[in-house]
Amino acid sequence: MSRKSSLDAVFQTGPLPVASSPSGPLEASNGPEDVGAPRLEASNAPTAPAPAPRIRSGALAAMGSALEHLASRAEVAEQIETGSAIVELNAELLDGSFVADRVSDATDPTLEALVVSIRDSGQQVPILVRPHPSRNGRYQIAYGHRRARACRTLGTTVRAVIRPLSDAELVVAQGKENLDRRNLSYIERAFFALRLEALTFPRDVICAAMGVHKPDVSNYITVARTIPEHVVAAIGPAPKAGGPRWRALADQIKTAPPNKVDQILIDPTFQARPTDDRFVALLEALTPKAAARKAEVWKDEAGRKLARIERAEQRFTLSLDEKLEPAFGDYLLSRLPEILAAFKAGKE
Repeated sequence: MSRKSSLDAVFQTGPLPVASSPSGPLEASNGPEDVGAPRLEASNAPTAPAPAPRIRSGALAAMGSALEHLASRAEVAEQIETGSAIVELNAELLDGSFVADRVSDATDPTLEALVVSIRDSGQQVPILVRPHPSRNGRYQIAYGHRRARACRTLGTTVRAVIRPLSDAELVVAQGKENLDRRNLSYIERAFFALRLEALTFPRDVICAAMGVHKPDVSNYITVARTIPEHVVAAIGPAPKAGGPRWRALADQIKTAPPNKVDQILIDPTFQARPTDDRFVALLEALTPKAAARKAEVWKDEAGRKLARIERAEQRFTLSLDEKLEPAFGDYLLSRLPEILAAFKAGKE
């Protein structure tokens, strides 16, 4: 969108926001016909002292008023264009980023908390948008999707900064905001990297957006390619599950029997759990269980149950009944080096 068309979208439906004195914010005086038009809230631009009143008449007065209006309009336009002003936008004019970075979670309690916070205290931090590149009069969110969603739920306008961002600038701003404010979970970061790659962004842009090095990006993309997107959607963001466990889940999904994963996902008890519990449930259901073995009992020549042997994966446990042979344990322990040496010699 050109600079002219983006500014036309800002001013097309309402009167010019009027600046107050330096001690007060810039307020927009929009009537009912201004629904959807951005309203200027604040600016860092200085306000010139009011000139002494002058007596004008006829055409000169009309021309002077028109020039003052155009000068004020140009000043406000410059503030909006450079992102030095915070405006209020109709939430219905906002579209999401062209690359998703969040995994939706119907059980997420933090969204309701955000709605309550904005309802009680207002939207404290503005979002960042750009004029939509293909839809005149609309805006595309770089970051602040949850804040915009909360404002839409409340039916309020959204405080925003408008900047003319390229695609690469938008995704870098989007990624850095997530690093600075609310970190994405591991799987959200993995799919963010995969989607950026699918959009043919070079690796250096992906690294800048995610704040990581190229090997990390490769690991993220490998996991995201292995775990189907519908599985991630069913689990949710699972913020407590780090990279090692997501990689373990990816390995189990590759070897899981056909339809086993989907059968777990559609279980109502699975769906009712919080997102981190859903992750644990799926990983445990897919992880093979070690075959249980009964404990063995070793008897001496007299038939006494002198030792108990338990075997598990890579573990051998020997328990002695010291009531029957109180000194045998210490004797066996002292002979372990000799026994181990004999064992090794027999393997040669």
